[in-house]
Amino acid sequence: MKELLDGILPRILPENVEFTTIPHEGKSDLKKSIPHKLKCWKDPNVVAFVIVQDQDCNDCVALKKELLGLCKDCEKTVLIRIACHELEAWYWGDLEAVSIAFNKNLRPLGKQRKYRTPDNIMSPKYELKKHLPELEQISGARRIAPHMNIENNTSKSFGVFVKGLQDLCRKTNLHNSKNTSQNHNAC
Repeated sequence: MKELLDGILPRILPENVEFTTIPHEGKSDLKKSIPHKLKCWKDPNVVAFVIVQDQDCNDCVALKKELLGLCKDCEKTVLIRIACHELEAWYWGDLEAVSIAFNKNLRPLGKQRKYRTPDNIMSPKYELKKHLPELEQISGARRIAPHMNIENNTSKSFGVFVKGLQDLCRKTNLHNSKNTSQNHNAC
C-alpha cells in the first residue's frame, strides 16, 4: 500500500501538499497504532491524517466505523478509506497501467464478466497473480503506480479514495494555497 500511495499521491494532491506514508505490519498493528499516533503527533503543520485499509472479508461499513472509533479522542482531521476487497482491485480498475508496467496485454481481461467490476473480485491479488505470476507486492506497486490513470479507474473504491482526498484538500484549504511557507502540510 505504501509503495502505491507514494507513487500516486503526488498526482492526486496539490503541488504544495507534502505527505508522509507510514506503513504498518498488518491490520492489527495499524489498529493498535492509530490512537497512539494521532494523540502523539505534535507537528503543527499536519493538517489531516488519511487511513487506508483493505476490506478483505470485513463488512465495509462496520470496518470504517471501527477505524473511526479508534480516532474518536484525537482532535485531528481524519479521512478513512477502504480498498474493496484488496488494494489489487485498484489495479484491476486500471489494466492499462498493469499492462504497461509488465509489458503484457491484460486489457482484454477487463471485458470478462468476472473482472468487469474490480471491487467485486473476492481475491483480486490471487486473480491477478494467475495472469501475472511474476507480480510481487512491493515491486509491482512501484511498477504500476506511475502508469495509473487517477481520473479513469473502474474501481469504485479507488474513485472514492481519490475524491475523498480531493475533498479533504478543499475542505482544509490546501487546494489553492500558493503560500510556499505553508508547504509542510501533510495529507
